[in-house]
Amino acid sequence: MTLRIRLMILTMLGLAMTMAVWGWIQIKALDEILIDQQTKSLTGLADTVSTYYEFFPTRRGLSALDRALKDLVQDNENLARIDIFSLSRTNFDFVAGAGRIPYEWPELTVTKTAEKRKPEYIKLDTEGGPALGLLYPVSSDKKDEKIIVGVIVFSQANTEILTRAKHLLMVSSVGLLLVILLILSASFVWLIARPLNIIIHTIDEFQAGNYVRRIPFRRRDEWGQLAAHFNEMADEVEQVLEKNLELNRRLEERVQEATLSVVQLQKQVNQLQQLTALGYLTATLAHDLGTPLHSIAGMARLLLERGEWPPDVRRKIELIVQQTERLNMVIQNVRRATRPPEPHFETLSVQDLFNETLLLVEPLMQQSGIVLHVLEEPGIPAIYADRYRLQTALFNLLQNAAEAMPAGGEVTVSTFSDTRENVVAISVRDDGPGIPEELMPRICEPFFSTHTEEGMRGLGLAIVQDIMKIHSGRIDIRSRMGEGTEITLYFPIVIRNAAE
Repeated sequence: MTLRIRLMILTMLGLAMTMAVWGWIQIKALDEILIDQQTKSLTGLADTVSTYYEFFPTRRGLSALDRALKDLVQDNENLARIDIFSLSRTNFDFVAGAGRIPYEWPELTVTKTAEKRKPEYIKLDTEGGPALGLLYPVSSDKKDEKIIVGVIVFSQANTEILTRAKHLLMVSSVGLLLVILLILSASFVWLIARPLNIIIHTIDEFQAGNYVRRIPFRRRDEWGQLAAHFNEMADEVEQVLEKNLELNRRLEERVQEATLSVVQLQKQVNQLQQLTALGYLTATLAHDLGTPLHSIAGMARLLLERGEWPPDVRRKIELIVQQTERLNMVIQNVRRATRPPEPHFETLSVQDLFNETLLLVEPLMQQSGIVLHVLEEPGIPAIYADRYRLQTALFNLLQNAAEAMPAGGEVTVSTFSDTRENVVAISVRDDGPGIPEELMPRICEPFFSTHTEEGMRGLGLAIVQDIMKIHSGRIDIRSRMGEGTEITLYFPIVIRNAAE
C-alpha cells in the first residue's frame, strides 16, 4: 500500500469521524430545539387546563371541564390527550380527561412529579405514533391536595424533520467527503508526489555515480529543508570523493615509486649475491686449477734448465710454460672480474633495513605459506654498515629459513641491543626441523648443502660469514632437531666506531 493511499484512508477516516460527530451534535441540537418548542406549547396548554380546573372545581363544574377538554383536543390535531390527577396523602384520583388515544400515566411517575413540584417531560410511543408527554404540577387551595396535569402531543412532525435533516446531512457529508478527496488527491500530487519523485530520482542518480546531481528546490517548506540538507551532504560527499581520488592517485604514485625502488633494490641484492657466489666459485676453481698449473709450469722450466734438447722438443716445452702462464693469467682475470665491489659503509638504522629487506622476501614467504613476525626493541642504536651487503645477508638467512620449511611455518625476525658488549643483534629464527649436530661444523663451508637439488648450493651462510667479517661482526648459529634454527648477527654500535 502506497503512502498516498494510506494518507487518503487516514484522512477520510478522520474526516468521516469528525463529520459524524459534528452531524450527531447538529441532530441533537435540532432535536432539542424542536422539543423545546413543543415543551413551550405543552406548558401553555397545561396552564390553560389548570385555569379551567380552578373555575370548575365542583362536580357540575367537572362535567363542564370534561367538555372543555374534549373541545380543546378536538380543535388541536397535534394534541393527543389531556388528563388531570388529584393526589392526597392516601388517594390517587383521576379528576378529568380527554384524548384521541388511550394512555394510562404511570402512577409512580405522577407521584414523583408531585413530590418534586417541577414539570416532567417524557418521550412516548403511542398508538398514534411518537409523542411527547408533560406532567405539570398545579398549585391547589387545599393544603393536603396536589393537582397534576398530564398533556400529550404528537411529535410526528419532529420525527419527520429529524429524518429529513439526517438524510440531508448524510448526502451533504458524502458530497463534502468526495470534494475533499478530490482536493486531497490534487494536493497530494502537487505538494507531495511531485517533489518526492524529484527527490527519489535525484537520489537514484546520485547512487548511480552522478555525484554532481542536486535537488533543484528553492522552497521554504519542509521539502526545501530536506533538499538543502541533501545538497549539503552531497557537496560533502563530492569533496570526500575528490580527496579520495587525489589520495588514491598519490598512493598509486607512491606505490609505483616504492615498487620501482624495490625492483632496483632486488636487482642490486641479486647482483651482489651472484657476484659473491661467482667469487667463491672462481676462488675454488683458481685454487683447484692453480696448484696443478704451477706444478706443470715448474716442471717444464726444470726440463728446460736440465740440458740440451732437440729444437722441436725445446719448442714444445716452452709452449707448455707459456700456456700454463696464460691459463694462470686467465684465472686471475676471472677472479678480478667476479670480485664484489668495495664495501660502502654508512650509518644505517635497523628499522630501515627491515623495511627495505622484508619487502624482498614477502612474495617468497607467501608462496611457501610462512607467517613472518617482526619484533623490534625500541631505541635500537644505528649501525655502520654496507646497506646492500647487509640486505644480502638478511635475505640469505630468510631464504634459508623458507627452504627449511617447505610445508609452511613461522619465521621471527627480531633485533635487540647489548650495551655490555656494545653491539646490535639481528636474529632470524624458524620452527623448521633443525640442523643435525654432526653437520653444524660444516654449515658455513662454501658449497656444503643438505639439499640434493641441482644448482649453486651451499653459499648462503658462507656469504653471510664473509659479510660479517667485512663489518667486524660475528655470527652465532643455534639449532635443535625438531625445534628449529636461530641465527644471530652481531654488529658493533656506530658510536663505538666513531669514537675509535
